[in-house]
Amino acid sequence: MIQNIIDGKTKPVGSLGKLEALALKIALIQGSDQPCLRRPTMLVFAADHGLADEGVSLYPKEVTRQMVMNFLQGGAAINVFCKQNGIHLKVVDAGVDFDFPPDTGLIQAKIAQGSRNILQEPAMSREECIRAMEEGKRLVALEHDQGCNVIGFGEMGIGNTSAASLLMHKYTGLDLVSCTGRGTGHNDRGLAAKLVVLKEAAGKYSPKNPLDVLSTFGGLEIAMMCGAMLEAGERNMLIMVDGFISSSAILAASFLKKDICEQAIFCHVSGETGHRAMLKYLKAEPVVDLGLRLGEGTGVALVYPLLKSAVNFLNEMASFESAGISDKKV
Repeated sequence: MIQNIIDGKTKPVGSLGKLEALALKIALIQGSDQPCLRRPTMLVFAADHGLADEGVSLYPKEVTRQMVMNFLQGGAAINVFCKQNGIHLKVVDAGVDFDFPPDTGLIQAKIAQGSRNILQEPAMSREECIRAMEEGKRLVALEHDQGCNVIGFGEMGIGNTSAASLLMHKYTGLDLVSCTGRGTGHNDRGLAAKLVVLKEAAGKYSPKNPLDVLSTFGGLEIAMMCGAMLEAGERNMLIMVDGFISSSAILAASFLKKDICEQAIFCHVSGETGHRAMLKYLKAEPVVDLGLRLGEGTGVALVYPLLKSAVNFLNEMASFESAGISDKKV
């Protein structure tokens, strides 16, 4: 039905390319041939990682809280792009190793002062992981109750590409080398050192189920994002996934709710090693490839106007019948 409507617009069949696929997916998610995007919202989850103490990132942990303050002051790329495209931006402290002052606009949802060093113990206890997921669910429920039906997910956390690589490795069974990239910009020597740490961490534990994989190798922001995505799925919201870290969250979610990816738009393929393979594992087709590897949800904010275009052509473009135009050669 919806595909017939798309094909009947005043254009050659398929000539709007990926916009047609986006329009179809959004319409199917909403169960309507007149889909709408209401109160677009971006949730950026921030947390620190104990594994950062092992030098897996070029930057020190302090940069997490410094970047959170930058978000709150409106100075980051995600601020610029959300403002440009009319997206409500919310920044969430899921577990930053810093006590932020009140009245900054930050959503206080801290579970702990960061995850633990995986070389010494699991990143989170099972209870902490569940609490983080429940908090993510609560935050999405609040956005939904305020009228939001399209929600994007971003993150900030020094060391979180390492957590995402470990999650990818454990969930997919792919070789750790193919799951691990340069993160914030490691050279060859730094990447090799990062791999040594991750291989040691990966060999230290053998979690028995998907939740234990997430609690052992993930991060508080990834766990909170995972729970938030699950809640968005339950509420039939359109889920907009950013890059490598956000994709690791929905990868975890897919082991807890098998059809979650059917409600997700994978906005871009990251320049981070492993992301393309992760998307292939998820059978996900990214909307664009801009060579992005910033995180923050920037890919989501940049792609959102394309979703608007997809919805608008479906809702507003004339059909051959309504315009009185022949749609085939005689």
